[in-house]
Order: sequence, then C-alpha cells, then structure tokens
Amino acid sequence: MTSPTIRDATEADLELVYGLAHRLAVFEQLEDEFVATLEQYRHALFSPTAVAKVLVAELDGVAAGFALWFPTFSTFLGEPGIWLEDLYVDEAFRRRGVAAALLANLTARSAGRVEWEVLEWNEGAIALYEQMGASRFEGWFKYRISPR
Repeated sequence: MTSPTIRDATEADLELVYGLAHRLAVFEQLEDEFVATLEQYRHALFSPTAVAKVLVAELDGVAAGFALWFPTFSTFLGEPGIWLEDLYVDEAFRRRGVAAALLANLTARSAGRVEWEVLEWNEGAIALYEQMGASRFEGWFKYRISPR
C-alpha cells in the first residue's frame, strides 16, 4: 500500500482546498452553514496576513484530504501549539492512513498541544484518534459567539 504524501498547500491549491472543505460540510451535514467564498479562503490562507495554514494529503499523486490549522499558545505549558480546525479525507481514500499521516505531520510541527474537536457521531474518526493516543478532554464545555 502506498503511503500518503503530506505537503503544505500553496495558492495553486486554493480551489482544491475550497472543494474539499465543501465536501467536509456535506459530510458533516452542515452544507447550509458553508458560506465562505473562494476569496475569503485566498485571503485567510495565502495572503501576507494569512491566519491559517493547510496541509494537503495525496495518494499516488491524487488529492486525498486536507487539514486546516492555525497556531495557538498554551498559557500553562508556555509552548506554542496547533488548533486543528478541520481534517477531511475523501471517502475513496479512507482507511488508508491519510488521516493518521496528517495528524502525525501536525504533531511533528508542534512543541505543545495539538487539539481539535470531533462530532460525537463520527465513530470512525473517534476510533482513529483514540488508537493514535488522543484522549477526550473531559470537564470543559464548548461555547461560541457567532457573527450570524
């Protein structure tokens, strides 16, 4: 079995990343919440003031998935970390090591924590995360203030 190749996305990947993000919204049954534009992605990911980064995973030269992330900082650890905003693997490439390779790449980039959330019904992802040694963070509630 071929191992996934992980690379930093470039602006040439803009439409690819945007398309994968849209497929993620469909998978999560949140397509109606996907209101971001291609230009918003361009600015947020590839402008001089970019606020997030993207890894692209490929299998045999074909885009298989992506991880969108941004740096964080832990007050208690005194170390930078990574917030993994979204990780998505196209259905045709699942269970072939793509998500694990994306997570391993992110972990290697961080001296601190790598943190993310997962929908409680996504049993396949939860099983992978726990297999990789990740643990559910108990005792905290998620809150959000949204602009819409």
